[in-house]
This record gives sequence, C-alpha cells and structure tokens, in this order.
Amino acid sequence: MPHVTVVRADNPGPMTLDGTRSYVLRAPGSSSCVVVDPGPDDERHLATLAEAGPVELVLVTHRHADHTAGSARLRELTGAPVRAADPAHCHGGEPLRDGERIDAAGVRIDVVATPGHTADSVSFVVTEPGDEPVVLTGDTVLGRGTTVIAEPDGSLREYLASLDALERVGDGRVGLPAHGPALDDLGEAVRAYRAHRLERLAQVRDALAALGPGADADAVVAQVYADVDPSVRGAARQSVLAQLAYLRDEPA
Repeated sequence: MPHVTVVRADNPGPMTLDGTRSYVLRAPGSSSCVVVDPGPDDERHLATLAEAGPVELVLVTHRHADHTAGSARLRELTGAPVRAADPAHCHGGEPLRDGERIDAAGVRIDVVATPGHTADSVSFVVTEPGDEPVVLTGDTVLGRGTTVIAEPDGSLREYLASLDALERVGDGRVGLPAHGPALDDLGEAVRAYRAHRLERLAQVRDALAALGPGADADAVVAQVYADVDPSVRGAARQSVLAQLAYLRDEPA
C-alpha cells in the first residue's frame, strides 16, 4: 500500500462526520508529497499539511467548501499548484481530466471521473511501484453512512454509473474516503451502496404510487425518510429531488 498519511480537519458535523480527511501521499524516500483535499480554511490544519512537505501538488476531489476552502491558502504556504476537475477550484494548475495519469512524489495517480455527488467529483487510484493500489473516493463513497446527491448538479444516474466505475477499480482494494474510516474492500462497500440506493429508489416509487405522481419532494421525504435525524433532513431532501428526477426521466 502506498505511504498515505491522514490529516483530519477539526470540522466535525452531520455532513462531515468526524471531519474532512486530507491525505498526504509520498513514496518512501520521496523528497516531496502530494496533498489530496486541503479541507477547510483552517490555519492550523493547513500549517500541518504544509509542514508535511515540500508539497509538490495539491489535488481536489470536488468543489464543496469542506474540501476546497483551504486551497488558495495552501498554495500560498507551499507554492504548489492546486488541480481540480472544475477550473474554478484550480490555483496555478490545469483542470483534471478523466483517465489522466499523474506521476508525483514517487507515486502514480490515476484520475477517475466519478460524478453524481457533484458533477465535478473525481476519485484517485494511487499506486506505488510494486505495491497494491488504494483508491481515494472523496465523498462518492464514505467510511460510514451514505452520500447525498447534492444540489444543483448532483445526478443519481451519474452516481450509479460512478459506483460501477469504482467497483471496477476498487474491488478487493482499500478505499480511503474523505469522511469516516478506511474501507478494507472498496468493491464490497460499493455493492452495499448500490443496494441501498436501489432500495431507497423503490421506496420513492412506492411513495409516488401512494401520494400521486405529482407529489413534491417534501411529501416524499416525510414518507420515505421519516426516521432520519432532523440534522440531515435537508440532505435527504436533496437526494429525493435526485431520485424524483431519475424516476421521472425513466421511459414510460
């Protein structure tokens, strides 16, 4: 397994679990490192990442502020370019491309587009020569709980396709999510995620049959997610909007 250090930000909450995990990647003996997901704009957290350097490159899994708010400041501290799929979150670096291979800090990083949570979500397959790859999943697969299909650009259809992509690259391999603990077998976690999504989709279908096809998201949330903690009810509503869009786009 490539040498990976976790630096967890002090931003726990219902959506971030125990905090955003920034990852520092470097092969043994490498004089530099790569940081994945700088996290929030927290000076202590960013200083810890900078001190792990020299930082050669900063990569971002997706646009949400708990991953990107510290990007510009980390570039100031280290001089390292920041690369993301969305050009708006690049600082001194080019946008990431699906299928791109990056060689830095003695490791190989393959970029896999995994949209669905957000349109710009990517995952990284990290390989050190002679070792088994690990997969950094951002928020596409979490260490516990489930991922919200986030407004305004989340897509359940794209998300299910991204789960297929992660199963292909991650079966039997360690998954490193941005929130929650590492996953011993990413493929196994993906299959559980897919089963959960399809079960929720069936529940939404049943709710529409009971409430009427024109039922709004709030009515569906009240029926399908009645047992969900109020602190994540907004996230449940975002996922229901994505589920409704998916179902209403199905062929008759």
